[in-house]
Amino acid sequence: MRSSSSIGLKIAAGMGLLFLHFPLLIILLYAFTSEDKTYKFPPPGLTLKWFAIAASRNDIWEALFLSVKVAAAATLIALVLGTMVAAALYRSSFFGKDSITLLLILPIALPGILTGLALLTSITRAGLDPGFLTIVVGHATFCIVVVFNNVVARLRRMSYSQIEASMDLGADALQTFRYVVLPNIATALLAGGMLAFALSFDEVIVTTFTAGKEETLPIWFLSELFRPRDRPVTNVVAIFVIAVTLLPILLSQRLTQSFEEMHGGGK
Repeated sequence: MRSSSSIGLKIAAGMGLLFLHFPLLIILLYAFTSEDKTYKFPPPGLTLKWFAIAASRNDIWEALFLSVKVAAAATLIALVLGTMVAAALYRSSFFGKDSITLLLILPIALPGILTGLALLTSITRAGLDPGFLTIVVGHATFCIVVVFNNVVARLRRMSYSQIEASMDLGADALQTFRYVVLPNIATALLAGGMLAFALSFDEVIVTTFTAGKEETLPIWFLSELFRPRDRPVTNVVAIFVIAVTLLPILLSQRLTQSFEEMHGGGK
């Protein structure tokens, strides 16, 4: 490519990154502001007192732990069910297969308010009280989709002759899955699990319909927006969430690269 085109692409990439990350920089800046009511620029002063206030609030820790537990449970369900459905569909050919695939993708394709309303109606008709379990079920409905898409794509790239060779050499189904299938889909499971966890952790619309009196971290953020004096505390919590989620992303990228080199994925 010509150098002029290369410079233009670099400028465009830089502008795109700035556009995406500028709001995060604003949150970072005003987490240290000494003013608790308005967003003045430049900030009238810098302070660390909001970090101490955030660390001392039990409602923040309770909301954070609830979000982590919900995301972990929904991700586990999605990994098991999504992998099973992908294994059942990737080589099968039968009438209605495309319809089943469409039904699997539908929960994440529909607007969240429709999914939440449908879940709330089902919960009410079943006589259940909204709470932790209903949040997990609601999140698992769309988390299964991302795991299924990742795993079925990897299975389609995998040669079925490897499974046949394993069975011919005397391995049973469990051994074949452990020593042949799992190493091939490990990075897909990792990517699907990370994405499912992230989607569940910051889901707010479906959670609003299924949470009842429970308050996850996104619900806590939503309620704090109407309290002007606590906005710096909200920014502090947002920075903490960004830092915590960044570490697993970097780790998953490193592990993904290691698995690809180990299994020849980079060739």
